[in-house]
Amino acid sequence: MSEFKLMLEKYAELVVKVGVNIQPGQVLIVQAPLETVDLTRLIVGKAYEAGAKYVQVDWDDEQITRIRYEKATDESFGYYPQWHADMLEKFAEEGGAILHIKVPDPELFKGIDSWKVSTAVKAAAIARENYQGYTRNSRISWSLIKAPTQAWANKVFADLPEEERVSAMWEAVFQMNRVGSDNPVAAWRDHIDHLKKSQDILNAKRYKSLHYRAPGTDLHVVLPEGHLWRGGGGENEKGVYFVANMPTEEVYSMPHRTGVNGTVRSTLPLNLNGRLVEGIELTFKDGKVIDYQATSGREHLTSLLETDEGASYLGEIALVPYDSPISHLKRVFYNTGIDENASCHFALGSAYPTNIEGGTQMTKEELQSKGANVSLTHVDFMVGSDQLDIDGELADGTIEPVFRQGNWAF
Repeated sequence: MSEFKLMLEKYAELVVKVGVNIQPGQVLIVQAPLETVDLTRLIVGKAYEAGAKYVQVDWDDEQITRIRYEKATDESFGYYPQWHADMLEKFAEEGGAILHIKVPDPELFKGIDSWKVSTAVKAAAIARENYQGYTRNSRISWSLIKAPTQAWANKVFADLPEEERVSAMWEAVFQMNRVGSDNPVAAWRDHIDHLKKSQDILNAKRYKSLHYRAPGTDLHVVLPEGHLWRGGGGENEKGVYFVANMPTEEVYSMPHRTGVNGTVRSTLPLNLNGRLVEGIELTFKDGKVIDYQATSGREHLTSLLETDEGASYLGEIALVPYDSPISHLKRVFYNTGIDENASCHFALGSAYPTNIEGGTQMTKEELQSKGANVSLTHVDFMVGSDQLDIDGELADGTIEPVFRQGNWAF
């Protein structure tokens, strides 16, 4: 067996055993781009070896997606098949697990009217709202993973000859997921334990607020009473531990919906559903975005903020040290699932109910009353750098350093 095939098999085993952590008798859905067929086949095999009852593969082809936006009538974009949303909800009701190989081409919708993409994304979010409740509340196991496609590799490794780009991307994916270690599963368990230590420190601190300072950033963020920091992964409602994003380097919580004030500037480009937005600057008052700019793709940012009322509020706050494995690669990946794990970040839109005490048992109205944001969308954007300082305010009003020059201060 070649070295690459060995690494690919180790990666497949890792995402099945650690990512979705398939249990005997469980049904698995794998959502995968056509170009990832070799990895997907290995994942299916590993899932059956782990005892999966049935594995369904839903193939995705971005060229077919592009054709729709080029040729469909305007009425097409407000439509999402309810039968598909119903299928996902039924699948979740029965305790299935879902694994999504999420690697959108950063320039997939270049030249496409932004309203078409935004309308389609919103239609899907509305139709799948009940299903999304299963993932946001961690009622089922789910995981987002990465695998190279030519279009993505062309964007990230444009400095290399074209024939070397996909291989370079595979090397990066393997590295950031610790696949090169002798036992990747054990390496991940050690990594999760490390993230839990940071999580436990923050939960013990019970900060009232955080103050971010960096070039273009001066932001005060109040944390709601009962907020919880999480890192690595978590348990579904049956007590099975899974990791929702691979790779992951973050510890994250929620801000108070109306407790964000000041200005924040992004430090990395945002791949917003196949549309690039760069140089984001947001100004908040009482939690809401009251002014915004972007050096490119501002119209896409406008569409995001207009998704619904909650899209103009923050739902997630995440801390990632600048001195971390993905950051050390010194490369922008134009993929939020990776770039957010090289940088501190926030998310516009919905909060995760798992980030507040008792949140998974609360209604939307109850969550909002506790300070959690509710929205159809959830979009992360990166704000970390080696110039970021963060101070924390303790319950007694004491101010202490949390981050200095992009890294933990404790």
